[in-house]
Amino acid sequence: MSGRPATDYDVLVLGEVLVEIHAGTALREAADGTPARISYSGDALNAAAAAAAAGARTALLAVVGDDELSVPLLRRAAGLGVDVSHVRRAPYPNGAYLLSADTDGDREFVYWRTRSAGSTLAPRHVTSWRELLTRCGALVTSGITGALSPSSHDAVLAAAHLVHGAGGHLTYDPNFRSRLTGRAEARELLARIAPLTGLLKTSCPADAQALVDTADPRAAAARCRALGARTVVVTAGAGRLLLDDGTRAAYRSVPVNAAPVDATGAGDCFTGTATARLALGDCLEDAVAYGTAAASLSVSGRGGTGHVPAFGETAALAAAHRRISPPGQSSPAR
Repeated sequence: MSGRPATDYDVLVLGEVLVEIHAGTALREAADGTPARISYSGDALNAAAAAAAAGARTALLAVVGDDELSVPLLRRAAGLGVDVSHVRRAPYPNGAYLLSADTDGDREFVYWRTRSAGSTLAPRHVTSWRELLTRCGALVTSGITGALSPSSHDAVLAAAHLVHGAGGHLTYDPNFRSRLTGRAEARELLARIAPLTGLLKTSCPADAQALVDTADPRAAAARCRALGARTVVVTAGAGRLLLDDGTRAAYRSVPVNAAPVDATGAGDCFTGTATARLALGDCLEDAVAYGTAAASLSVSGRGGTGHVPAFGETAALAAAHRRISPPGQSSPAR
């Protein structure tokens, strides 16, 4: 980002911040008196925290509520190194979700989003952020953000076009949630935004089966590229990731966390870290290697921002993993 004014950002993240409520037991076993604790997450905050930890000057573009939790929510985001000075307010409660510890990414959460502040995100907010968006290095947004409401859908597209038109990088994660949106709506947004992306990160089989009709990572990457995405990353379980940069599609090994606590937000951590490193000038291979290392480390904490690894920790794991990758297997970094 050399040569840019100090007011510009390496990474902007457009989306939703959520109040996170951790149940002390599996949700289906929650009973009267089950203990719980509060923290803060949401895919936008998770990705923004990861980008900031990876060294990028990062700002959150979101709408938060006017309830009593807004102050600690924004305090937590700022404490993670994210600039929250551009966050807008709305006279509605913040969205929330309930979860239990999740080590394998099953995503069995309970959400409260109806008429939330985050769902009021609209093109008028994007207009107010126009200068930021046209001068940033990269924007991260998601299908979750686009599915919150019709106005959020339009805001995602408006922001994506602004960044793309100004020559910035766009990272998009479809993050399909069947309880939030239908397949047709998610496919429509993916088809419209894919041609604007520099990096499209998706999951297989979850996103791929719903959005591009395949459970095969290579086919998923090819179909996303056929929609216009320049580079596609497909996460395919805890141990492997497919990178398709348009010249070749190859699997990259992923560092294994020997003591996982909770996989919530690991994909967002990858997205934020990889985007940050691309914005800071790293090559694609290195950015992806750092993203996988950070995602692996992140599952040591509970919740979406329970453990956001410092970049030194991430870089050390990426380097160690490169040294021990099995012979003949593609190394995650050069």
